[in-house]
Amino acid sequence: MKIVFMGTPDFAGNVLEALIDAGHEITGVYTQPDRPKGRSGKLVPSYVGEMAERLGLPVYKPLKIKAPEEIAVLKTIPADIFVVAAYGQFLSEEILNMPRLGCVNVHGSLLPSYRGASPIQRAIINGDKETGVTLIRMDKGMDSGDIYASEAIPIATEDDESTMYDKLSKLGGKLLVSKLPLIEDGSLKPVKQDESLVTFAPMLKKEEGLIDFKTSADKIDCLVRGISVWPVAYTGFRETTLKVGLVKPVDDIPELSKAVPGELFFTGKKLYCKAGSGTLELVKVQPESKKMMSGADFARGARIESGEKLG
Repeated sequence: MKIVFMGTPDFAGNVLEALIDAGHEITGVYTQPDRPKGRSGKLVPSYVGEMAERLGLPVYKPLKIKAPEEIAVLKTIPADIFVVAAYGQFLSEEILNMPRLGCVNVHGSLLPSYRGASPIQRAIINGDKETGVTLIRMDKGMDSGDIYASEAIPIATEDDESTMYDKLSKLGGKLLVSKLPLIEDGSLKPVKQDESLVTFAPMLKKEEGLIDFKTSADKIDCLVRGISVWPVAYTGFRETTLKVGLVKPVDDIPELSKAVPGELFFTGKKLYCKAGSGTLELVKVQPESKKMMSGADFARGARIESGEKLG
């Protein structure tokens, strides 16, 4: 099949790779414009943009794909179908109706659950035991199109944002490749979503990473794992910000039996923190202007004293 692919992050990159490995002809790749990075402000391409350029695929990076001049360009690219995976721009009805087989989206949740920009993160944050990917025939709504297929996958206790992105993108690519022939011959009919089961996954905000130690250790663990890439969970420590990269819920320890939420205890080898219910081992943390480090190294460097608190 001739395919125009639209995607931006590594999630989309794995889907594009699956299409190429399956022998499909990628006639164009659309991705977000290059963005400035680091202190130098040097413009760098997206993950998909870099990948497409390396493979010699034609790449398009419009600021607004719905602009008349961009639509005129898109119309010149031969395609049986448009495949979209975490592209980051809404498509107009004119674009959705261009290819003879329409537009199919690879979405990182079991729709109709978690429509929106952060379905993978929200599933982990909410403590879900499973998630999955869904293929939909796109319409003008947000992830509201009819469903071609979906496949579930468990969320392990050690899974975080990064591992689930990788697992789901590979699963999405595999599912897409298996269903494209059925979409092309018309034997796979999309089914409408049950609107009564719809939930949403709005874009994450940085302030959502603030840890509330009055909640349970398990809930804090889910938050930390769910936003391990961005914005990363954080708390306050001695009037500075401390990022929290990895925690581990553990059995309560005697030294914190009468502690208040956020109170710390360092054994010399492990750093613990009291939660509203349960206790956390602080496995990886990042003080301001420093790299991520073990909780033990942080405690030694900061000379944690008994009774000190986070938050």
